[in-house]
Amino acid sequence: MFRKTVGLASAGVLALGLGAAMVPSAQAAQAAQSTAGSTTATTAACALRLGSVTSTGAFTSRMVNATAPITIGGVRGTAGVFPANQVQHISTFTGTPLGSGESRSGLTVMGGALYSSSFVVDGQSQLDPHYPHNNLRIGGGWSNYRWIEQSILRPANAGDPARTLLYGQRTDGITQRWISDGSGWRITSGVGGLSTVKGIALIGRTATSETFLANTRSGALVTVTWPTKYLAAPTSKVVRGTTWQGFEQLIATNCGASGTLLLGIDKETKSGYLYAVGHANGTSTAVKSLGKVPLTFSDPQYFRIAPKYDVLNGG
Repeated sequence: MFRKTVGLASAGVLALGLGAAMVPSAQAAQAAQSTAGSTTATTAACALRLGSVTSTGAFTSRMVNATAPITIGGVRGTAGVFPANQVQHISTFTGTPLGSGESRSGLTVMGGALYSSSFVVDGQSQLDPHYPHNNLRIGGGWSNYRWIEQSILRPANAGDPARTLLYGQRTDGITQRWISDGSGWRITSGVGGLSTVKGIALIGRTATSETFLANTRSGALVTVTWPTKYLAAPTSKVVRGTTWQGFEQLIATNCGASGTLLLGIDKETKSGYLYAVGHANGTSTAVKSLGKVPLTFSDPQYFRIAPKYDVLNGG
């Protein structure tokens, strides 16, 4: 259920200008170049759990390991999770150990509607018939969205506040945010100015804000930090000014104490490249290329599978 208690008109759609900010100064470019070869993250122990949805509706899982060279873990597929050729968009999924298997949940867009999808797999990664397998319809009107993402803050300390946010960008460039209030979703903010963004990935989550890493059609790599308070306006910083336009999708996970392991997917060539990114700090952010991922990215949808307690400190 969606309750748009704050319409975009009454909220006043905020504008985030990414145009002029995309071209760094010569000094900034020089600083970026000088830090490109090192990162504060220890990439040797880092890995990204990559999920995909196949054309037949199967759910797959594998590890992308930041080794030298990059290695890929064995794929585990679960047939029959979704109808064939129906998943248009998919959020990060949460995987939680359950017995010898795992429970998995996330959001999907199918047939222009938003669904809450959940299922349980056994030790062989097959659907466990002892548990419900649900694709529950939340609401329609999602055919004009470019992407969705769900962010769940679930503190290890039960006394700390938790939250679940949903982000979605419409085809007109307006990016909206909702919060789950237990009985439905309530819109909390909307922003324009992100229409030039191609790929976007959540890299930082605190009690008061969330930070994304995004690449633009003009080739820039930027951070977008969005405070969680009601009607808050996001801010952006350039990380790199050029050469990042080739990726249609970015997927990220935590790496080390404050870094990020970033996967960029070029859907035209069905290829992916892995990067170690230091803690976000504008053009001073360390970005190190780890190389091409030895995998053909031919499935219709790719996404991250996150643990229940998902720490993101890259922003």
